[in-house]
Amino acid sequence: MRKDLPADLSASITVFLIAIPLSLGIALATGAPLQAGLVAAAVGGIVAGRLGGAPLQVSGPAAGLTVVTAELIQRYGWRTTCAITVLAGICQLGLAALRTARSALMVSPAIVHGMLAGIGVTIALAQLHIVLGGMPQSSAVANVLGLPAQLADLHPVALGVSALTLVVLLGWPRLPGRVGTALRKVPAALASVALATAVAALAGLSLPRVDLPSWRSHALPEMPEGPVLGLIAAVLTITLVGSVESLLSAVATDKLIASERGTDNRPPRADLDRELRGQGAANIVSGALGGLPITGVAVRSVANVKSGAASRKSSMMHGLWVLLAAFLLVPLLDLIPLATLAALVMAVGVQMVSITHMRNITRHREILVYGTTIVAVVLGGVLEGVAIGIAVAVALALHRLARTRITLERLDSGVHRVRARGQLTFLAVPRLSRVLNQIPHDAPAVIELDGSFMDHAAYETLHDWRQSHLAHGGSVEVAGRSGQAARFTDADGEPAGQDGEGGTPGTAVDPAPPGTRSGRSGDGGHHAERSRRDRRGTHQCCRPWTPWQNHCDHRSSTSRTATTASAAAAAAAKSGTVATGDTGGEPARRRGAGQLASGITAFQRDTAPHVREELARLAREGQRPSQLFLTCADSRLVTSMITASGPGDLFTVRNVGNLVPLPGAESTDDSVAAAIEYAVDVLEVDSITVCGHSGCGAMQALLTSSPAAPVTPLRRWLRHGLPSLERMASRHHAWARIAGRLPADAVEQLCLTNVVQQLEHLKAHESVARRLAEGTLELHGMYFHVGEAQAYLLSEGEDFFDCRVFDTVGQHA
Repeated sequence: MRKDLPADLSASITVFLIAIPLSLGIALATGAPLQAGLVAAAVGGIVAGRLGGAPLQVSGPAAGLTVVTAELIQRYGWRTTCAITVLAGICQLGLAALRTARSALMVSPAIVHGMLAGIGVTIALAQLHIVLGGMPQSSAVANVLGLPAQLADLHPVALGVSALTLVVLLGWPRLPGRVGTALRKVPAALASVALATAVAALAGLSLPRVDLPSWRSHALPEMPEGPVLGLIAAVLTITLVGSVESLLSAVATDKLIASERGTDNRPPRADLDRELRGQGAANIVSGALGGLPITGVAVRSVANVKSGAASRKSSMMHGLWVLLAAFLLVPLLDLIPLATLAALVMAVGVQMVSITHMRNITRHREILVYGTTIVAVVLGGVLEGVAIGIAVAVALALHRLARTRITLERLDSGVHRVRARGQLTFLAVPRLSRVLNQIPHDAPAVIELDGSFMDHAAYETLHDWRQSHLAHGGSVEVAGRSGQAARFTDADGEPAGQDGEGGTPGTAVDPAPPGTRSGRSGDGGHHAERSRRDRRGTHQCCRPWTPWQNHCDHRSSTSRTATTASAAAAAAAKSGTVATGDTGGEPARRRGAGQLASGITAFQRDTAPHVREELARLAREGQRPSQLFLTCADSRLVTSMITASGPGDLFTVRNVGNLVPLPGAESTDDSVAAAIEYAVDVLEVDSITVCGHSGCGAMQALLTSSPAAPVTPLRRWLRHGLPSLERMASRHHAWARIAGRLPADAVEQLCLTNVVQQLEHLKAHESVARRLAEGTLELHGMYFHVGEAQAYLLSEGEDFFDCRVFDTVGQHA
């Protein structure tokens, strides 16, 4: 648009002034002809700027590919390297056609940042030799070994010019006062190179300078020559490193735009597959014209955004200015000392080792992967370093899965307590068996399982030992996390008496209801066990953690009728009324009523004695819940079960789709707003949780509904979910995903996005906004995957892939 032209023009000039010295410096660092850097900068601006999917990203030669390109030039020569660049561009087009851009970002951040840091270290070591007045060696190791000799043979002139460049580069952004504010509008990279060049020219210093040969002798690509496998590896390396760096830069640019501009002043979010296509096309053109490989460049992209660029025209115009300068400013460019460019590129290399990234990676306990990748890249090369980093990351993940701490202690009461912290897999079976066999046969034992998973081998070991221990007169109590008692199951899936652990092989450990503690087993215990089996049913799906044993349809209609009748008779006998069956005057209860009566009877018999005292206290003191829990009405979501909460803990609001209508919205249901106001202002809850779930019927209806369908109460209610649908389709909002994987389908994507959107709706309610401003209220997002029985919590902020991430809630939560 014409109104954006002044902003784009101003931003393009700023980026152009940064691109010229950096492009020449990167070309110098790779050993390519210096014109190759200018060609890549011009092509990156014009071609990638026009065809790419990130409107404000600026592409060109980048430090991330410097080491790879330098190795290729040394091994195959410059013209073959150009051909490799063309082939890499074709591969990027193929990856874009397969829509793999998002998948490429699933590589561990520790590996990606370790790779970039290793490249930065290699660049800095090589350019340090030029700064000192010498020439770089063929590898990082050789550069380190050659430093003593280089320090013994210093060139004061080159060192002085380099030092001046670094001082200006680092000090320019810190100039104080109004004059400093005005001067800082000139990019630091341009100012440092310009001042160092002016000093060298005015002082008449004798040192190597830029020498741009005539464009008539500019080298173009030739057919690749060399080992086929080596050439394939070279193409894949350029493709992978360039693609990952470009996509990371695009995502970072989007995050910068979101943090600095309002929604009415933002360009569309990056289309990563289109961006990959643009990078591929730019590499094909750059390689064909004798230019360096191209990627998205974070430094120039940040400058473009901060300079007020409004559209892709700024990047394209910057490419045009570079092209004009390559033909018209050759005499000025020839005055730049090589030591100045080397100092500039060395500073860029040092900045690639980011302290912020190191802190984040250390916080996630992946510093070993990060450090190993850096060392491997420096010593072996980019492709080898990334492969080693992936191997270490996999090994670390397996180690964490297999690491289990098993301890045994004898309490003063004579009870032997075994604690197993971590996942119980077949790797932990020898230690588990050794510890269990140290317990005397007739001693009381408590087994505390602090993990969330137990495979079949560990299950069999624990199960067999428990049976043997009980047979010898001992007692066993198996507890889950937080010390809650749990029940064990026999091989046929039935409850195994008073003792045990609530899980089957390969499943999570589930605690039993309060009050189910085990005692010493004997014949009486086994008779009680059989009695419970008869009372609760013996079907395989009825596990001991399901007190609602009438939840499935495995029993025949006759069995269901008999159970219903007996439950109704028992209830009637207690109330003093007469219950009739199928043959009597009143018809038999319907199945639903029978289930209800059976469930109430089971509650009064099994649960009420344990909770009566606590409920009496709550009746006296009133409710003081800690949080408002807003979730879907779906029958598969049992809030008390998935949150391990009890009476008085949660103030629960349920509706179709866990929706929070905006205040004043059309078809507003005041019941939700009333519940929010009551919870926040009267009950003064500390937090509000919005919980979505997998396979939500409301979200499926939103995705499949037709505008022409008749308006029903359900359709009117689901209008409150339309903002979630719009958010999922918008490029102006952060993407939502589960940690470690992409959403399974569009329904899951909408379920996740809906949680994020409803949290935004909550903030629009006056009482919530006021408490948030006071800092006395927290908002949380939660997602429950029904099929996996796994809960996920929405993490704070966005990850470096620009996603809102739902993290697994496990043993470390």
